[in-house]
Amino acid sequence: MADENKNEKEVTPGTPEFDHMAFRLKQAVNEENLRALDYDGNQLQKIQDNVYVMPAYIDKNFNLFFVVSPLIENDWIIAFSKATIENGNEITDLSEPIPTGEGLNQLGEHSPEDANKILKYFNTLVDAGRGEWKLVK
Repeated sequence: MADENKNEKEVTPGTPEFDHMAFRLKQAVNEENLRALDYDGNQLQKIQDNVYVMPAYIDKNFNLFFVVSPLIENDWIIAFSKATIENGNEITDLSEPIPTGEGLNQLGEHSPEDANKILKYFNTLVDAGRGEWKLVK
């Protein structure tokens, strides 16, 4: 039993448990660190105070945008949101934030290759000391 409890700390992408993982930034987003969060040639765009968005994956049947904001207490979280896109490129609405792990799991069902690419992006942020994975209940 004790070994099983130790193993519960490691949560694997693609599992239902991973839906409850959030990616927490160690610093608030500001002008100095904004560019360090670029992904795939895109930069975070401020849409209102303390809310930034950036495309993560766009396909005609499924899309995800990064949403970066202080979403859990005062922690800055990189979550996801689905967008309503009209006329090919006009974003008219964003869904409520989706936990990081849940969004990656959903993307994994549509494009495992892109989900792995985004997971590598998060691992790069961890390696650079910019963020960490956190289990949320």
